[in-house]
Amino acid sequence: MANSSPAVLPISNSQPTTAVASADTAIVGPTPAFRALVSHITDTVRNGLANRRPWTELLDRSAFSKPESFSDATVRVRKNYTYFKINYLSLLAAVLGFSLITNPFSLILLSGLLAAWLFLYLFRPSDPPLILFGRQFSERETLGGLILSTIFVIFLTSVGSVLVSALMIGVAIVCAHAAFRVPEDLFLDEQDAPTTGFLSFFTGGAPNVGAAIVAPAVASRV
Repeated sequence: MANSSPAVLPISNSQPTTAVASADTAIVGPTPAFRALVSHITDTVRNGLANRRPWTELLDRSAFSKPESFSDATVRVRKNYTYFKINYLSLLAAVLGFSLITNPFSLILLSGLLAAWLFLYLFRPSDPPLILFGRQFSERETLGGLILSTIFVIFLTSVGSVLVSALMIGVAIVCAHAAFRVPEDLFLDEQDAPTTGFLSFFTGGAPNVGAAIVAPAVASRV
């Protein structure tokens, strides 16, 4: 009588891979702090442009005259800046943007520097540590490298001269227009109006908003 061996049942080694696959294929999106910063900048620019004065009023040739003295020019600059501040800041931004566009090398360096600060330090979680070219960098090393890179880009390349030249040209244009533009009675009562629009981003409200946006990113590193 032949010996019959029992049939061997196949053993299934299948494991749930759905979670692993989803984890491997998950796309890491921007951090909430970065989205909040972009949203705030977008809202600030949109609100500022909505509150600007008509450009035809800014360029009204009949309202220009030579100031009688330096003090008169100073008063005109103060009053006109208060009234046309959104237009003036837009003009400065346009001059700066034009200068960077006409100097693509400076634009590339400045964009790369800004991206490095945003994605390598401000909005990058401290865990896991930064690894570049097979080497692990601590938080102190990352910050030191970014500071040295900033000094190099701003002071040892053409970026610094381009930025300074653009700002000087923009400020000169604004001061010249404000000094020769005669303030009209129709907006003299608006000189003490509270700061809004673009300027609020650089004055009292800016530190609070900036701290609220950057604090979560910086707090995670402490």
